[in-house]
Amino acid sequence: MFSGLVSYRATVVERKDARGGNTLVLRCEGVAQEQPQVKDSIAVNGACLTATRIEGEEIWFDVVPETLARTDLGALQPGDLVNLEYSLRMGERLGGHFVYGHVDARAAVISRAPEGQGERVRIERPEALARAICEKAYVAVDGVSLTVAKTGPGWFEVAVIPETLVRTTIGHRPDGSFVNLEIDPFARYALAAMESR
Repeated sequence: MFSGLVSYRATVVERKDARGGNTLVLRCEGVAQEQPQVKDSIAVNGACLTATRIEGEEIWFDVVPETLARTDLGALQPGDLVNLEYSLRMGERLGGHFVYGHVDARAAVISRAPEGQGERVRIERPEALARAICEKAYVAVDGVSLTVAKTGPGWFEVAVIPETLVRTTIGHRPDGSFVNLEIDPFARYALAAMESR
């Protein structure tokens, strides 16, 4: 379980094929403070991955075909930056929203424009997720907890504050690049309950 408040980033050291999946090696910020262990869940660009090996600041992950199909992790190259969030501990403050790290879809960044001190970012809204991505709902974009500011046919917008632009990879996503989306888990369960009736 994660909060969507991304405090760390990581740099891709290596990504290699492994029987249809990938092995991903990251050099991670926060290792000394967070002290992750093998088998810990860590969100990488919003996707919950399991640490399989840790050496100093480098962490290894196995990325299975299902994760590659739903995320942008298969396109990562050495030197790329990713958002990193270590899993929540009991009793920690939850300042964002509940994020499972179960990415629903990849979506393209359509446009970005300055707005006040921050930016307004327009992102593709996949049809399968349209009912769950509505104004004032939460959405995790590359693992970052954001509030939907506006929606339209095939798109939604988020208003991103300067702190988020600086601390996460959101500030470095040009038009046409892809981000990982996870809808609010409460919306997921509500929609599933409605559809089952």
